[in-house]
Amino acid sequence: MHQEVLEYIQKNRDRFLEELLCWLRIPSISTDRQYREEVLNSARYLKEQLAAIGIENIQLIPSEGFPVVYGEKIINPALPTVLIYGHYDVQPPDPLELWNSPPFEPVIKDEKIYARGACDDKGQVYMHIKAVETLLKLNKLPCNVKFFIEGEEEIGSASLPGVLAAHKDLLQCDTILISDTSMVSLEQPSITTSLRGLAYVEVEVTGPNRDLHSGVYGGAIDNPIFRLCKMIASLKDENERITIPGFYDDVKELTLLERRMLAEVPFDYANYLLELDIRATRGESGYTALEQLTIRPTLEVNGIWGGYTGEGSKTVIPSKAYAKISMRLVPYQDSEKITALFKKHFESLAPPSVKVEVRPHHGGNPYISDINSVSYRAAAAAIKQSFGKEPIASREGGSIPILAEFDKVLKKPIVLLGFGLDTDAIHSPNEHYGVKNYFKGIETICLFYYHFAILSRN
Repeated sequence: MHQEVLEYIQKNRDRFLEELLCWLRIPSISTDRQYREEVLNSARYLKEQLAAIGIENIQLIPSEGFPVVYGEKIINPALPTVLIYGHYDVQPPDPLELWNSPPFEPVIKDEKIYARGACDDKGQVYMHIKAVETLLKLNKLPCNVKFFIEGEEEIGSASLPGVLAAHKDLLQCDTILISDTSMVSLEQPSITTSLRGLAYVEVEVTGPNRDLHSGVYGGAIDNPIFRLCKMIASLKDENERITIPGFYDDVKELTLLERRMLAEVPFDYANYLLELDIRATRGESGYTALEQLTIRPTLEVNGIWGGYTGEGSKTVIPSKAYAKISMRLVPYQDSEKITALFKKHFESLAPPSVKVEVRPHHGGNPYISDINSVSYRAAAAAIKQSFGKEPIASREGGSIPILAEFDKVLKKPIVLLGFGLDTDAIHSPNEHYGVKNYFKGIETICLFYYHFAILSRN
């Protein structure tokens, strides 16, 4: 079967690429209301592509936000069923001036596809569509398949819990397969076993009831931007430890053995600095850079603004200042609890000279995979066959907000079979995805079905 798969992929290589590029041209930015129709166009394109390969019962499941694209191929109810999850929305491309080519005019350069969504997550979702096409055309699909592709992942999947609850029977499966993560490298394949959770908030600090002349009022009036900066700065101590009371209460420390296993993941610190053009990293004391990136919680300022930012000068004390703040959470921390702790603490930092409002945005809880599950072992076997090398288990610092909800509602093993690389610049200008990764992903996913079917019988 493996050779037939490779031959079919090679024969259809150009078409597989062009279809992905067509999808990448749709600016499906879920966070920006002006792109609402384009997000829907992205869902419609996905629906058409599923129909073209023979997927049945295709529907756009409505939600409070953007619809979920659902489709299935039930070849035999007695066979195991794989539920494929992914998302068709993308991050905003800003700042546009830092892109080397327009973000929604995909180009292939140095064997990489440059476009917003190339890796996160359209390129990785499309691997699954082409893998299923390959197996269907070869009459080699050994499992039932269900597609469940949403349009709100980049804004926290707020509508998805309701969809999951309403369509629980439709989504019954034996495992959930997701490609929205990365691997160490093509030379050292890996499977992600843990993702951090997320708590995201926006804060507003208000001083006077209007912008004031900085000469007439300066010296007596508290400046909201200055106050906001001091409040944010106090959220970490000199050891980069987060100062919110209760923040670490539910953090489970890894054992020495677990930390040693993590240290086996290849991590070239010198190259990491070089790639980011920095001279050193700075994180929580007592942990390596790799541990800071994967097994420790974080607090980051994602944006800060206020006052006059136009050309030239305008001497004002602004009335308001704002910031967006995200916290990445590790297993056993709870997103809602952390958000509440942040809100209480941040409001307590405000002196009488300003008012503070904390607005929760979206979040999600951390997730840990079961490496003893049939589906995980099938993924490992597939990688070994396609890459010729055993994968290692790795932890990742990013988040997929809905994973905990899947775990709660469907109670089935989740496999994070990603083919991106940490250098793919997701969420950043010049996001890209390796052409080789794309086709290697299609090949490996085909092999996953083969091994999952066999292991499920044993």
